Amino acid sequence: MCGIVAYIGKKEAYPILIKGLKRLEYRGYDSAGIALLSGGNVNLYKKQGKVANLEEFATGKDISGHSGIGHTRWATHGLPNDINSHPHTSMDGKIALIHNGIIENYDSIKEELISRGYIFKSETDTEVLVHLIDDIQKHEKVDLVEAVRLALQSVIGAYAIVVLSKEFPNQLVAARKSSPLVVGIGAEGDFYLASDATPIIEYTKQVVYLDDEEIAVVDLKEGLKIINIKNQVKAPYIQELEMHLEALEKGGYEHFMLKEIHEQPRSIKDCFRGRLNAEKGWVSLGGLKDYQQKIMNSKRLVMVACGTSWHACQVGEYLIEDLARINVEVEYASEFRYRNPIINEDDIVIAVSQSGETADTMAALELAKSKGATILGICNVVGSSISRITDAGSYTHAGPEIGVASTKAFTAQVTVLTLMALSLANRKGTLSSSKFHTMLSELEAIPDKVQRILDKNDLIEEIAKVYKDASNALYLGRGSSFPVALEGALKLKEISYIHAEGYPAAEMKHGPIALIDEEMPVFVIATKGTSYEKVVSNIQEVKARKGKIIAIVTEGDVQVRDLADHVIEIPDTDEHLVPLLATIPLQLLSYHISVMRGCNVDQPRNLAKSVTVE
Repeated sequence: MCGIVAYIGKKEAYPILIKGLKRLEYRGYDSAGIALLSGGNVNLYKKQGKVANLEEFATGKDISGHSGIGHTRWATHGLPNDINSHPHTSMDGKIALIHNGIIENYDSIKEELISRGYIFKSETDTEVLVHLIDDIQKHEKVDLVEAVRLALQSVIGAYAIVVLSKEFPNQLVAARKSSPLVVGIGAEGDFYLASDATPIIEYTKQVVYLDDEEIAVVDLKEGLKIINIKNQVKAPYIQELEMHLEALEKGGYEHFMLKEIHEQPRSIKDCFRGRLNAEKGWVSLGGLKDYQQKIMNSKRLVMVACGTSWHACQVGEYLIEDLARINVEVEYASEFRYRNPIINEDDIVIAVSQSGETADTMAALELAKSKGATILGICNVVGSSISRITDAGSYTHAGPEIGVASTKAFTAQVTVLTLMALSLANRKGTLSSSKFHTMLSELEAIPDKVQRILDKNDLIEEIAKVYKDASNALYLGRGSSFPVALEGALKLKEISYIHAEGYPAAEMKHGPIALIDEEMPVFVIATKGTSYEKVVSNIQEVKARKGKIIAIVTEGDVQVRDLADHVIEIPDTDEHLVPLLATIPLQLLSYHISVMRGCNVDQPRNLAKSVTVE
């Protein structure tokens, strides 16, 4: 959720922190703050709202210093305001701390600290931690590293923290548990710390990803040292970032979301590059290759995910069951462990996550692992927690996704799941050779077909103008297009704040049809396929009640065109691959409606990109 960034070295810290916070703002934008060590003092500046507010607030103040920490917040405990903003400091102002996560037992620790004379200024759980570190350091007579280590032994919950102290000016101490943290190693003996690699890539590609309950000590004299919470020394594993700086810029687009929508021809192609060859007739997911037989022998696959990734899993369920004839269950990760699920040792549990850090999904994996199940991952971020704890998996290779509302991550996840379904079906013999080769060719053609839909942007924008003031909307689809309807409704809700719901088209008459009147826009995926005639009947039911129909149809369709108020044509493709195309116009419709309503497209209210707390 929250974004943290820190620097220690020879450069001025403030410009690095501010630029880093702007790159991390997609993780939270309720408030922002920095603490700088300058002239033996900790200078603290924090402000409610976006990083730009903090930047304005700091203008004219002392922003010098070669060591500092910064934070952009998504509020959990305490209202978004100046006081609750991070960093938080000890009572004497000597220690400053930033935190991403939740301290679940903060209340009991807080009561104990109050009894010791500590005064709390904020409503946050984080302030408890900085006072606890201060208390331990003073009473146990230990250095900062040991005080942090001992404090974390008392903490229950999730955290990624960076601690700065005026008594240890050459040092920053960082730690993580269930929240991501990466250490960047500069060429000049300097160090960068952040929630993810986006603030670091401009300065270094040499990084270390911390594992759970690891503590990193970056020291200008002694370099990088990693210990765990039990005080055991760990050897740093240095990796090289594959990310490129230009991927973090808007590239001439007005918003990151629009850029990422238009990147999908490339991101889908990158997803199957080296994994698919239609001419030679093969498909292979290298990361899952050693587990294919185990997957085929399993009684069921269980997919766990949240939000958009859950919708991608639902598409995957249709594909794997239909093509490979393997039982698939799709679970909300947030509910999975709380309903005491039945998990067997021969189950395969697959986590799907854009960030690879989603707290609920991580918890579901830990439960499955404890029951002896094989755990696999599909995620986008190299070095993420899910990629490290799973037995195997596949990266989607979609590239950085900065817009909070996920777009290219969805199509990339669906592409990986399609490759998985085709590979399993081919190996099991549940798909004829001719059908298999046809689908490979069709999948290879998807990027060009996505581009043809993107070229219809002006038409889609005109349709968006008609419905930008709607209060409610319905999205309907059947088969694998039903999850696309869910995803389309989610996009509209997320960024335009219009209430929208997705349903299987046939379920409309079991309740939602009561909502339809002449003001209600109904978005219907009505492409050619086995359910086409049924969907046409559902459209007629909507028209009989004067609802407004916006239909996604196959190029050349005549029947639906005569019924619908607006039609958006998509290229013809195999029915199984329609989700990769049908979602594109729905993304563009949501985007344009949001812009027309004056909403913040990239940073919609109350949302954050990477949900690292439950």
